[in-house]
Formats: sequence, C-alpha cells, structure tokens
Amino acid sequence: MKPDLPRPLISILGLALGFGLYALAGRAPEPWPGVLIGGMFVALGIVAWFHGRGQRWIQGLGVLLLLYGVVRMLLLH
Repeated sequence: MKPDLPRPLISILGLALGFGLYALAGRAPEPWPGVLIGGMFVALGIVAWFHGRGQRWIQGLGVLLLLYGVVRMLLLH
C-alpha cells in the first residue's frame, strides 16, 4: 500500500527530518559530526541515484551529493 500524501507535505516532512538529523549529528563528539553528516550526504546521493532512473540530471545530482559526502567525511572535518 503506497501512501497518498501530497508532494508539498512530503517535502516539508523531509526537510524537517533532514534539519533535525543534521542538528543531532552536530552534537556528537569529534570527529563524528563530520563523518555522520558526510554519511548522510552519501546516503542521499545513493537514494537520488536510484530514484532518478531515467533522469540524468537527478542521477548527476546524486553523484555530486555522494562525492561531496565522501570529501566531507575524509577531508572537511
């Protein structure tokens, strides 16, 4: 059974969840905030890649998010 929620409601819930997770990850002891936030970007990139099948720009955005997440985890502490 697929939920039939309007797209704006889903978008608002997604933004609230994302900002909440970002804030919680920022409270973790060092070096974990950078790793956790980078991991969230990697996960978002992977989800965008699979969700955007057939739409190159969404898949390109997914690749950029994934790469940014990896760089953030490894280099941008």
